[in-house]
Amino acid sequence: MSTDTYTTDVLIVGAGPTGLALAVDLARRGVRALLVERAGGLFPGSRGKGMQPRTLEVMDDLGVLDAIHTAGGPAPVGMVWSLGRRQGEHRMFDEVEATETEPYPGPWLIPQWRTQEILLARLRELGGDVVFDRELVGLVQDADGVTASFARGPGARARYAVAADGGRSTVRRLLGIGMTGETVDPGPTLVADVRIPALDRDHWHVFPPAADPEDAHGTAPAGAARPARSGSPAGGFLAICPLPGTDDFQLVANFPDAETVVDLSADGIRKVVAARSHLAPGDVTEVRWASDFRPRAALADRFREGRVFLAGDAAHVHSPAGGQGLNTSVQDAYNLGWKLGAVLRDGADATLLDTYEEERRPVAADVLGLSTRVHRGEERRGRATRQLDLGYRGASLSVDTRENPPPDALRAGDRAPDGRRGGVRLFDAFRGPHWTLLTVGPEAADLPELRDVRRVRVPAHEAYGTGVFLVRPDGHVGWAGGTASGLSRYATRVGLAQGAPRPGLPAAGNL
Repeated sequence: MSTDTYTTDVLIVGAGPTGLALAVDLARRGVRALLVERAGGLFPGSRGKGMQPRTLEVMDDLGVLDAIHTAGGPAPVGMVWSLGRRQGEHRMFDEVEATETEPYPGPWLIPQWRTQEILLARLRELGGDVVFDRELVGLVQDADGVTASFARGPGARARYAVAADGGRSTVRRLLGIGMTGETVDPGPTLVADVRIPALDRDHWHVFPPAADPEDAHGTAPAGAARPARSGSPAGGFLAICPLPGTDDFQLVANFPDAETVVDLSADGIRKVVAARSHLAPGDVTEVRWASDFRPRAALADRFREGRVFLAGDAAHVHSPAGGQGLNTSVQDAYNLGWKLGAVLRDGADATLLDTYEEERRPVAADVLGLSTRVHRGEERRGRATRQLDLGYRGASLSVDTRENPPPDALRAGDRAPDGRRGGVRLFDAFRGPHWTLLTVGPEAADLPELRDVRRVRVPAHEAYGTGVFLVRPDGHVGWAGGTASGLSRYATRVGLAQGAPRPGLPAAGNL
């Protein structure tokens, strides 16, 4: 073990989607970060393949949405099979049209490995990178920072550290933080990336475990675990989904028997496919990656210990049903990134970092319940799984000074909607690491001059009504008021300096 030490502002452990998204966000803010990964390269599987609309908005802000769109595609319609025959189509998700306020109806399918490649490319554009083959073995902290040691290579000293190292987080274990949860399904689940040229790529192919009238008509929730039924050749559910932009399919098979030991070999996977579908073993021409897990829902007892934060699967573990895990994880990073930047670069009080757990842990708890209900077939994938309504109403950073706003009014803590008014697209105005001071309707008097804040005024907008809205860097309304009274106090609290906007931050008329 090297005695040298690398010094940085933020140490990020784990180069999955969470760690990469956080590293990108910090890099564009000019915050030094060291991103380490125990493996020799990026995760190779497709596991978290569904990107929800709210996460697409995050990717837009991080500058990678075009690449995500190019590499992915919409979810195909399900095709239910029984005894080698097509039984009919099944809609995996409610059909939703894009609107002015919600431009990305989603979800968007893209293999997790490709998402990671795109985020890494963006990180490198911004001057960052990943240090691979760095297994964390020690982590100690004091009043000023965190010291990490690795199985090989120099150690690291950082002002803060973030655990983004997955459900079996080494950081969480070293901190002694427990996880509280439940087993969602006692039996194991197989997930694999395979090639099956004999199968069409126009459908998400679903093979229920038995000739069940509900299954035959396509009403069973695709991807949900199923109990074994008599007459089923192998007693388990099988789904095979084409992965856009590749020649691969993602195969998912559950095993109701909790004692099952899943065979991850190519021959083992071929046997499962042949036993549960009309396909022959040889139709699976290649197995590119395979893994197994037991669906579980668990939440870390806390998301912070001193100068160390938990994010992503290190903080919450989901069933894959409903496509919530990766999305919730990326949004953890999006919430934490601007707060670290405000404290480390902009001089905000360190107590701002307390709001990370305050805001994200309740969201994670709610989403865990949702993903478990979807897994068990108790709730359909719909509005809730798109994550556009998740927010921070009632949290300490959400301040609304209006008296008696209508019940359906946009409130502090809500996601700030998109829209076009007065020649301005709001998402264009919000894009970037800055705050946005948005006046909707008549010009407000006594607006404070705030550095690093873009000022935008648009005509009345149905989604906003009228008033003054200070939109956070993560696209949520931080402060809302009928006038600007009280805004300066809030700005000081979150580290926004008084003064004319800095050069290079255009007003709406220059967008």
